[in-house]
Parts: sequence; C-alpha cells; structure tokens
Amino acid sequence: MGLPAARVLLPRFWVALALSLPVLVLAMGPMIAPAAFHRLDPELSGWLQAILTTPVFFWSGKYFLRRWWKSIRERDPNMFTLTVTGTGAAYFYSLAALLFGDSFPAALRDAHGVPLYFEATAFITTVVLLGQILEQRAHARTDAAIRALMNLAPATAHRVVDGRETDVPLDAVQVGDVLRVRPGEKLPVDGAVTEGVSNVDESMLTGEPVPVAKQPGDPVSAGTLNTTGSFLFRAERVGRDTLLARIIRLVEEAQESEAPIQRLADRVSARFVPAVAAIATATFALWWWLGPTPAFIHALVNAVAVLIIACPCALGLATPVSLVTGIGRGAQAGVLVKDAAALERLASATTLLIDKTGTLTEGKPRVVAVTPLGTLSADDVLRFAAAAESASEHPLARAIVAAAHDRGLALPDARDFVAEPGSGVRANVDSRSVTVGRVTNTTRDAAVAPVHDAATTVVEVAVDGLVAGSIALADAVKATTPDALRELHRLGLKIVMVTGDRESTARTVAETLKLDGYHAGVTPERKQQLVREHQQAGERVVFAGDGLNDAPALAAADVAIAMGTGTDVAMHSAGLVLVKGDLGALVKAVHLSRATLRNIKQNLFFAFVYNGLGLPLAAGALYPIFGWLLNPMFAGVAMSLSSISVVSNALRLRHARL
Repeated sequence: MGLPAARVLLPRFWVALALSLPVLVLAMGPMIAPAAFHRLDPELSGWLQAILTTPVFFWSGKYFLRRWWKSIRERDPNMFTLTVTGTGAAYFYSLAALLFGDSFPAALRDAHGVPLYFEATAFITTVVLLGQILEQRAHARTDAAIRALMNLAPATAHRVVDGRETDVPLDAVQVGDVLRVRPGEKLPVDGAVTEGVSNVDESMLTGEPVPVAKQPGDPVSAGTLNTTGSFLFRAERVGRDTLLARIIRLVEEAQESEAPIQRLADRVSARFVPAVAAIATATFALWWWLGPTPAFIHALVNAVAVLIIACPCALGLATPVSLVTGIGRGAQAGVLVKDAAALERLASATTLLIDKTGTLTEGKPRVVAVTPLGTLSADDVLRFAAAAESASEHPLARAIVAAAHDRGLALPDARDFVAEPGSGVRANVDSRSVTVGRVTNTTRDAAVAPVHDAATTVVEVAVDGLVAGSIALADAVKATTPDALRELHRLGLKIVMVTGDRESTARTVAETLKLDGYHAGVTPERKQQLVREHQQAGERVVFAGDGLNDAPALAAADVAIAMGTGTDVAMHSAGLVLVKGDLGALVKAVHLSRATLRNIKQNLFFAFVYNGLGLPLAAGALYPIFGWLLNPMFAGVAMSLSSISVVSNALRLRHARL
C-alpha cells in the first residue's frame, strides 16, 4: 500500500499547514511572549489545539496511519513507524491530559496543568507531508518521459500497395508492408529503404546532429525524422519490436527496478523504533513493579512520556528542510532539482558517464577551417558555398551560412537551387555553377591538415565544375567544458564519455579533454548497459546527457542529469537539470549536494542528541536518586530548541558557496 500521487497529497498538506500554524502559536506563544498570552485560559487553549490538530492527524495524515499499520503488521519499522508512533503518542497523551489531567502524578504538572504536545503532532505531520509531495513529484517524471517517447512515433503510416497509397493506423502496419515517408515526416516503424534517397535525422538514436544519407538497402528506424527527399521502405519490425519501443521498455524497466530511496533517517529509524518500543515497555514494567502508588498510572504516564520524548519533531524536519533549502539554492545557481533524492545521491557519486554531443560539445556543427584549393580566396570559397546553401535546412548548411555572416560576407542571390539527398546542393551564384557536397579523399587530406582534428566533417566546394576549396566543420567543445571537467576530477569523479559518434571523433575529444575513458558508436541500449556495468563494479554512477538516446541510461543511473538545452525526454528522465546546459552548473550541483548531505547529517545529530538526552529522563532514570520525573517545561523547551537548531542550520544552505 503506497502513498497516493502528489496531487492527492497537496490539498491535505495545505489543510495541515493552515491548521498547524495556529496550533504552533497557541502552544509556543506563552513561552515566547508570555505577556501577550497571559489572559488566554490554558484549558481553552488546549481544547482549541485539540480541535485544530485532530483533522491534521486523522485526515491529512491518513496515508501515514495506513503505512504505520502496514509496518507494524509486516514488522518492517521505518520512518512512518517512528513518525506516527511519536505523533500518535503525543496526540493521545495530550488528549488524556485534557480529559483526566487531575489523575496525572504531580511531578508531571506545572502551574498550568499537564503540558500538551498537540503542536508536535500537527507540525510533524505537515512537514512529513511536504517531504512526501516532493518525492512523489519526482516519481511523476517517469510517466512524462514515457509519454514523450510514445509521441515520437506518428499515429498513421502511408502504405503503398500496387502503386496506390493509403493512410493506415500505426497498429495496422505489418512486417513486409511498403511505406512512403515524405520530407518532414517521422518514420512509423523500422525497416530498410527500397526506393529513393534522402537524409534522415537520427539524432534521437545517436545524439549526432548531422542527418545521415539513406539510399536503397540502408536501415531506418521508427521515430527518426526524414529531412529532405521522399522514399519508400519495407517494414521489418513493427509494434513492440521497433527500436523506439525497445527504448521505451528500457526506460520503464529501469524506473521500475530502481531501488526505493533509503534515506539515512529511514535506516536510523529501523533501529531506533524497536529501541524506543523496548525502552517504553521496560519503563512501564519497572514503574508498575517498583513505582509509587498509583503504580499503574505512574507506569502508563512514564511509558507514554518515553514515546513523546522520542517524537521525531526535529527528525521530521532534518531532511525535508535541508532539501527544500538546497533546492532553492540550486535554482539560484542554474541547477533545477526535480528529484530531491538525486541531490542526496550526487554527494556520494564516484563515476560520471557523460554524453558528447550537446553536453561536452555545443551540439551543432560550426566552421573550423576554410581551405582554398584553386585561385579563389578562402572568403570567396565560403561566400559561394554559403550562397548556394542559403536555401537548405541541413545543419551543415546553416553552419556555413552562419560562418559567412560572422565574417561579414555579403551573400549574392542563388538561383536554380537543387538539393540532391546524400550528395549535396547545386545552385547558380553570380552566373556561376556552384556545387557543395561530398568530399573526395584527396580533398579531405588537404582540408583536414590545417585543423589537425579527426572530429571534423568536410564538404567540397566546386565552382564551374572545378574544385575551388573545402570547408571543415566540427561540433566544438563548449568553452566552459575544460575547466568544469578539471574541477570534477579534483572532486574525485572518474569521467567517461559515452557517445554514438564515430571512433575517431570520440578519441580526439577524449584525448583533448583528458577524460578517463570513452565508448564510441554506442546504442541507447548499450549506454544503459554501461551504466549497469559500472554499478555492478560498486560505483555510484551519474549520467549526464541531453538526447532521447540518453533516456534509458538516464533512467538507470543513480543520478540522472540533463542539459536544459536538450530534449524533453531527457529532461523528463532526469533528476537534475542544468538550466543553461553548462557543465559549470554540474560542478555547482556536486558542491551543493555535498553541502546538503552534510547539513542533513548535522540536523540528524541535533535531532538525536535531543532524543538521546531526553529518553533516560522520560523513563525516570533520575527518580530513584533525586525524585525527579521529566520536567514538562524542559521537554517543551528542548523540543523547541532542537527544532529551531535544525531549521537554523538548514537555512545556512541559502548562502552556501558553490
């Protein structure tokens, strides 16, 4: 029996918050500002607190009560066991004190009667609700990621039978059907080209921005985008057998197999709950056996006092307040935290697996060299090429045009533009025939030499049938990447690049950035396998990427980080998003996670110091020596100071240096 979605818990949280605030004022007001509350009748204040706290405990905390009963029934103590046991003891003890206060031992009463603890019940329930809403919202990203993946496939396909074309629903397509894909359309299923040539954008699979030329016999995949020519292909894998469907299953399986968050407070609670129960039972037995008359009342009151002093007021605040403050600090630094648990796990990460395109690099090609090979100058070669490419939407064409604009070159008009899928473009520029397209091996050697970089794409520019020069383009490394990687290394992370790009490009980038390793030409499935292999080796893995092809790996990683400039699918699959797509923000995220985890541990220390000191007093350990029972004022002040220390410590994160 799990908790409902965040949207169901949210109304319960707002009701709990609205009712808890006046309870806090009524309970703490006389201690903080006694002059302002001296006319308030203590009994009236108590009944007001009881009336306000009852719906918080039973309605807002309904699902916690269910989880508490499940943990008792299955003998599996956790944070809910501790929370509900403590808040329940505080609630029923306070209710009994209102109804039967005169029967309580004199040592447990002050000038106003038996102290009440309704504020602990109300406030803890409210804070734990907030923590659960944050966690539930993080889990909702799974459904969003899968919906985004499913939307990549078109709803219909163009089936061709005996030359006649009809539109059919996607689930009606069968293996062997011949389908047509027009420019600008996504492919409905996997198959192989049978007729026509085109360029297909496969960045969803490889992460690489440059479309791939397709001709008869070449494989094509569902969800990829046809950018230029129309072609026919034969369906080979349909329905659940397509590569896109397999990616969706990988994401689903990775999310389902993800272990529940085992917070430090949960681990402590698993030991603390049985210990508190044992102490309360022993307290009851000893007071009943050895205590003064009335023995049963003394035994019952002191046993309940143990449960109340163990009430995790500060413990309930320790993790959520630090996380909420850390999330706010991250937003200021360009780190959007979607999953609070991911922020915790990042602190202990050991290995960073990182995509190349759009993560380490800019994700789009730009001109890195123009090499004239004839009588024209470099600017003339670029000017002719940019004019011819100005009507094309190909990423390389856009990069060439952008480079010409950056150099301040005036582009003449191009006429008779013709795009030949897989080959290049032709156009008439200044009454001269210009062709921009595939490069020959001889030209490649001459063009690449000036840039000394295997991570380039080279196009040849011909004017009036003669080679005039070549243009080398590359996906440049982001300016902030080298410094960010050096700092991540200093922080102790091993950095391995995982890319769908070719071996030569991957090797060049890895050597330039001094990475600890790289994997080239990997599929989305293989990316996820690499994450699992590192995890099986005992490493805590962070995966950073920005494409659909990264979604399975992001779902399987201990911490998933997406670039804010990436695809919706990647951002839905991630726990943290770097808003500007800047790796410098990843460095800040690591610093923030470590500062947050330190803060949580400090808060837990404050919380358990209070419990550790209070339990012996509540059990009556000092009664045989001094005749002291737990001083109610001490319990109230200690509980308040513990909570104040936790909140004050958490708020220091707002000014953490990242």
